[in-house]
Amino acid sequence: MQLAIDIGNTAVKWATFEGATLTESGEWNAGSGKWNAEDIDKALVCASGQVPPELEKWPRMSTAMELPIRLDYKTPQTLGPDRVAAACGAWALHRGEDCLVIDAGTCITVDFLDHKGVYHGGAIMPGIGMNLRALHTFTAKLPLIEIEPGRKAPVLGRSTEESIVAGTLGATMLALAGYVALYREKCPALKVLLTGGDAARLASGTNGWELVPHLTLIGLNEVMAGER
Repeated sequence: MQLAIDIGNTAVKWATFEGATLTESGEWNAGSGKWNAEDIDKALVCASGQVPPELEKWPRMSTAMELPIRLDYKTPQTLGPDRVAAACGAWALHRGEDCLVIDAGTCITVDFLDHKGVYHGGAIMPGIGMNLRALHTFTAKLPLIEIEPGRKAPVLGRSTEESIVAGTLGATMLALAGYVALYREKCPALKVLLTGGDAARLASGTNGWELVPHLTLIGLNEVMAGER
């Protein structure tokens, strides 16, 4: 059994695999996820956020490891392991195809992996929650709101709350759609994969994008499969 752990800035997610098959998954909290070490053949942690003490014992992914993809990035030493793991997940699911990976977490990353398995980098932008908090924190009167899953952004906000939704969720969707359009000019058969904590929130406004909640964990398992 392989154990994959994704430590983000907001949540810690995990999954176990038998070969390429995901057998169990969940969200880790202190005191939970006490896996029997005797049952685990390999484990790998993707640490973008702070690592809880209970998870320090597991090995961490880095760009110095042997990867199933090749990195064409100017500063691989600064490249987040979550971005690499998600790209490895895209390669596991769509090997030989051009992929655009959108990871909608605390920050939103947009990364391009070509059909030869070469990772070229992409873009980093504030996540939805970060934008909402920024509007509230850096203004005197704008409220802090939450956007419930499934809510669509209006084009025309007719209240302060609707205007905030239009300017955060709407602008995010337009930005991502713009990136997809730019990449599809050169790669018409581009696969677009959407993952991360806000992926389901964004999925309702997309057309033909593939929602893959466990993409980073799948990528960690793919890295473990190639380890010698």
